[in-house]
Amino acid sequence: MNAGIGYFFLRLLLIAALLALWQEAVRLFQIPAYILPSPSSVFEALWRGLRSGVYIEHLIVTLEETLLGFGLGCALAFLFGTVVALSRTIEYFLYPLIVMFQAMPKVALVPLIVVWFGLGLESKIISAALVAFFPLMVNTILGLRSAEEDRIDLMRSLAASPWQIFWMLRLPNALPYIFAGLEIAMIFALIGAIVAELINSEKGLGMVIQSLSFTMDVAGQFSVLLILAVLGLILNGAVVAIRRRVIFWDPTQLQETAKATARKGGPL
Repeated sequence: MNAGIGYFFLRLLLIAALLALWQEAVRLFQIPAYILPSPSSVFEALWRGLRSGVYIEHLIVTLEETLLGFGLGCALAFLFGTVVALSRTIEYFLYPLIVMFQAMPKVALVPLIVVWFGLGLESKIISAALVAFFPLMVNTILGLRSAEEDRIDLMRSLAASPWQIFWMLRLPNALPYIFAGLEIAMIFALIGAIVAELINSEKGLGMVIQSLSFTMDVAGQFSVLLILAVLGLILNGAVVAIRRRVIFWDPTQLQETAKATARKGGPL
């Protein structure tokens, strides 16, 4: 058994130990199910929801809202971030407005978004996009401005155009920052979609949580939260996998690859 499989089983063992501790604590202290359900009742509720197809149906809706909101928010964030990073004049006038808008609590904006865009998919996409927008925009600005001035001057001395400097120097240099922002934005998009569903929705896992709260089905709520946690982990893992493919040349990525190889027992 190599080191990689050993670490994986240790991770599973830790999760199993935490679940066993939770189960025993609920039994020992006789905690009511409406306060803290046991893991067995949570997994039972999860099985019921999956077997009936209710969870799957609403999971697809939430996933669609999250991915579309993530795409829209990231596209706008990259556009605005690029414009602000490359123009001090635009930054002077535009950036304070963006920060002021970001300071507004998105939960307070959701009812207005629902009024403007209705109860359907559009309002959830807009909500997810708004939450995902700011982290990527800030990282895009920082990344595009992180290029060394000496290298920029060197390319200018070689008659490189602004577009060539952007495409060949600024953008590759900014990719680690951008992907770090994408990892945050993906989770934020999921949170934004769920918040919108909790406030006013006809479909989605957020609506399921709201419905279960009305019937005091705490185990059911925990089962939906478990689905959301796993979904967030999968979405984050997808972004990380793409990052490893795209910026394999990044020094931090090379270090991670070397460590993973060492854990598997392969050559460094």
